[in-house]
Amino acid sequence: MPEAPLLSIEQAEKVFGGGRTLFGRMRPAVHAVQDVSLEVRRGETLGVVGESGCGKSTLARLIVGLDAPTGGRIVFDGRDLVAEAGKDLRRLSRDVQYVFQDPVASLNPRKTIRTILEAPLIHLLGLDRTARESRLSELMDAVNLAPEFLDRYPHEFSGGQAQRIGIARALAADPKLIVLDEPVSALDVSVQAQVLNILDGLKTRFGLTYVFISHDLSVVESVSDRVAVMYFGRIVEIGPARAVFGSPRHPYTHLLLQSAPAPGRRSLVSEDAETELPDPYNPPPGCAFYARCPRGTDMCNARQPPLDEVAGETAHRAACFHPHEGR
Repeated sequence: MPEAPLLSIEQAEKVFGGGRTLFGRMRPAVHAVQDVSLEVRRGETLGVVGESGCGKSTLARLIVGLDAPTGGRIVFDGRDLVAEAGKDLRRLSRDVQYVFQDPVASLNPRKTIRTILEAPLIHLLGLDRTARESRLSELMDAVNLAPEFLDRYPHEFSGGQAQRIGIARALAADPKLIVLDEPVSALDVSVQAQVLNILDGLKTRFGLTYVFISHDLSVVESVSDRVAVMYFGRIVEIGPARAVFGSPRHPYTHLLLQSAPAPGRRSLVSEDAETELPDPYNPPPGCAFYARCPRGTDMCNARQPPLDEVAGETAHRAACFHPHEGR
């Protein structure tokens, strides 16, 4: 019998705005996440990739509980997070942690690193002073920072060092799952490599599971076991990283890969500047990529394509009526 996934998301939706005004007029609503279903297995890294505004960060916030879903279910380690909303979520806070995109802005500038890292040790783990000192030493060693850094303030660190502190803060609660929202996008390339190597080592050392969100295809390919591609709030393709990047099936994934800069490749594929983008206040009835898709037909514009297997590959699925046969 296969092991149950650590995280299961079933038809999750998130709508911002909506409802009616005092005079009964409809308020505009933005459909940030629409009908997202996926699973995250224990010990894997699931990469989530897509353009800015596709719903990646909103999905991350739903997973960690910073936003409540408008519809659907989110089940973590057998617990329905939506049903538990409003209860004491201390245990959940321990098990699911978040690493933010801006490493410096995510740290309180008025507190020392020691105080920042001790907060989860006190409030989530309940450790005494001796145990906290031992845990702090372990955390600083895990992210390759000197112990004397504990008594400094966030503004005294570079972006790469600050992101290591953010990772240490996430580790402090001894989590099972860490959601990383663009964790290296604000860093230089050489520093990105250092942070990614640290994350890889921590995953093995502490038995972690990652949801890694990024718009950088090369980073996602290098760290992910599986990849989910998002467009306009939906998952349009999901599968093993090697399959998604080696043989993309959805036209949007194909476009992303052709448009990404790569060493040794001068020409990039770009779209017409007048390409029509879908209206988030009025989602189209069919495929949201229809207006940008060279393979679109009337069927695509009429109804939403399901996220189905492609060419009999059970692990590789794409939401497209006319998928590519391969790269």
